[in-house]
Amino acid sequence: MSQTRRFHALGVTLAIAMLVAACATPGATTRPSTPAATAPASAPASAPASAPASAPASAPASAPASAPASAPASAPASVGTGDYHIGYSNAGGVGNGFREEQVCTAKAEALASGQVSEMTLFHENITGAAGQLTHIRDLIAADVDAIVFNPNDPAALNPALDEAEAAGIVTVSVDAYVTHEGTYNLYNNQILYAELGARWLFEHLGEGDHTVWYMRGLAGHPADSDRHIGFQNALAEFPNITVVPSAEGVHTGWDPGMTTDIANTFVNSTAYDEVDGIWTSGMDSQVVDVIKDSGKAFVPIVGADLGAFVAQLLDDENFPGLEGAAVTNTAAVGGAGVSLALKVLNGEAIDTAEDAPQPNTVLLTPVVAENVTDEGKATLESWQVDGLDPLWPLGLEIEGYTTYTPEEAVACEGPGGI
Repeated sequence: MSQTRRFHALGVTLAIAMLVAACATPGATTRPSTPAATAPASAPASAPASAPASAPASAPASAPASAPASAPASAPASVGTGDYHIGYSNAGGVGNGFREEQVCTAKAEALASGQVSEMTLFHENITGAAGQLTHIRDLIAADVDAIVFNPNDPAALNPALDEAEAAGIVTVSVDAYVTHEGTYNLYNNQILYAELGARWLFEHLGEGDHTVWYMRGLAGHPADSDRHIGFQNALAEFPNITVVPSAEGVHTGWDPGMTTDIANTFVNSTAYDEVDGIWTSGMDSQVVDVIKDSGKAFVPIVGADLGAFVAQLLDDENFPGLEGAAVTNTAAVGGAGVSLALKVLNGEAIDTAEDAPQPNTVLLTPVVAENVTDEGKATLESWQVDGLDPLWPLGLEIEGYTTYTPEEAVACEGPGGI
């Protein structure tokens, strides 16, 4: 434990208690992404994520945050010494662009902050909450000052988070939220994410009866569950839309290889000939490639702001007739989560959103852009980042939180060379 944390450990616990008391009870939920790709069999204790070799030439636009409520809360009174030990748990999606970028931004922010002397990182594919409970408890045993994690479950991690709180450790959940009242959430609004894309697709298809292929992410993950809520919210507004293969959709695991296999089976069957549109949960360019290779005509498709998909939407020569929309889902939550943890450790007040599903939440608002209007194309063009891995989301920065450069994010280096 750093000297600083010895002085403020009790302060963290008291501050979080005060914060929870000050926050309003969460209202009803009203918006990445965690694909499981090729996974290592064993858990690396401090393994760096793989990163693309080339660095982007320019930075994409910052991800907007929703209007914050008044700052909730007191935090530790002491200011950090630059000697913090940060723990990070990413328990799924190894090899997926969103998760790889998320881990790289976390490492980059820890290094760029100048406040982190050590980082312990878990980055592996595990099933459910059990393995991530072990991650969190191992990080507690490692005497970290803060734990940042992408949760595999909204509630099942609470026992370990209670233990972290009792030890005076700051905890920050990123991308999806947890119900633990002492944990901060930095939450991509996954419900709104799905609603925006689904509404665009349903409206674009127009009047008359239409059939949409509904592709989901990783079964059981909080972000997938929230996106399902958002998709169903939009679907309820359009009784002319029927979804296949069922109202529950088909899960891709957010795995590029699995997605390609599922798409090959579907597109090369007569089932594809009956659909008018496709909604994907961030596994999008793979589907477009399969349709192109099949020689069949494109139908309108919704995906995420991944580099490869946005490039396809803007490439009339190689993808003629492709109409679609991309919804932002920034992976910079990794870096922003580290920044949020440092702000709490340093006693800074945190602005949180009133309309979030849980208290203590910094809520990020997605936007949608399509390639069927000049305005939409201009927005898609503005998102592009030269040299970025095509499977990474284009939003590398979050205003007010991340301080690294895009080049530093792509370099994927953390304190101590991790």
